[in-house]
Amino acid sequence: MSARPAGAPRFDLPEIDAFTRPYWDAAARGHLLIRRCADCGLAHHYPREFCPRCWSENVSWERASGRATLYTWSVVYRNDLPPFGARVPYIAAVVELAEGPRMMTQLVGCAGHDLRVGMELRVDFRALDEDASGEGVSGEGVSGQGVSGQGVSGQDAPDEGASVVPVFRPAP
Repeated sequence: MSARPAGAPRFDLPEIDAFTRPYWDAAARGHLLIRRCADCGLAHHYPREFCPRCWSENVSWERASGRATLYTWSVVYRNDLPPFGARVPYIAAVVELAEGPRMMTQLVGCAGHDLRVGMELRVDFRALDEDASGEGVSGEGVSGQGVSGQGVSGQDAPDEGASVVPVFRPAP
């Protein structure tokens, strides 16, 4: 795949606003956040300002454990949107977080033929650097402090404010 032309739009960068800033700042530090309703107890993801079950606005950020199981996946062999074309093949997935919500993500550090529904996964973090490879700094994802404080791939957490997204990999 050829390099992305200068000034070409990217479709992998998050739109960060005042409400989602805590989520993205935590990701840059290697932490996954979810929202939990204080009225009905439901944890939910994607971040919303209200509970999708009871509509309460009494919701707050909570640090997730980083543990998940694989719900479903697809190996993507073609994607024409920049910079995804340079990343194919990649694994798009839905994981079920230990706290309950399901989350769309990408799987790294595994091959499609090794996957099975229900397999244990752990969160990792990938910096969306300016090259289109999507490989981040380390080539396999940039791990922050994670939930154990150790980091999955042994790399330092990226600078706060960097575009960093959660990805998942098989649990050790």
